[in-house]
Amino acid sequence: MIVHSAKFVGSFTNVNDCPAPDLPEYAFIGRSNVGKSSLINMLTHRKKLARVSNTPGKTQLINHFLINDNWYLVDLPGYGYARVSKTSRKKWERFIRDYLSKRRNLQCVFLLIDSRIPPQKIDLEFANWMGELRIPFTLIFTKADKNKPAILEENIEVFKNKMLETWDGLPQDFVSSSVNETGKVEILGFIHQINEKFIPL
Repeated sequence: MIVHSAKFVGSFTNVNDCPAPDLPEYAFIGRSNVGKSSLINMLTHRKKLARVSNTPGKTQLINHFLINDNWYLVDLPGYGYARVSKTSRKKWERFIRDYLSKRRNLQCVFLLIDSRIPPQKIDLEFANWMGELRIPFTLIFTKADKNKPAILEENIEVFKNKMLETWDGLPQDFVSSSVNETGKVEILGFIHQINEKFIPL
């Protein structure tokens, strides 16, 4: 798939205010500073589509982008150690979980995992929560360029083994780098395959 157009549609805090659920939709989420905005910009070939910042927690709304006029890419607030008040964090968690559990046209959630570090409890808990609600998701191991291939492979294997402590099987996964565009073709190809089978509600 080639991204020909990417348009910002709007930012929302309530799933009922989101665009009509008549197109396939894909949400991106992960811990703050996992490289989510950079990944979105890489996939869409737009330098400033999603806001990139060195300060975690800049994405604070459900941001919808219309891609190629036929599917939505959704940039969700990061979770974790963002420097925001507990009240704001709880508000985020509420509308994120509400969106993920109720958005009818949501085809897949891309859960971003930092490939440089050991498995984080918050990532595993979030994956378990989506599994319990049967929300379809895949893993994207980000920042693949930051480690040597052997270390990268080892870190990914450790994370998968940790998941297998509570999972019978594992979701599909991709390895990505916004610097050298690793994973771009594979991720967009995955989305294209699902789009081909999408039946409007």
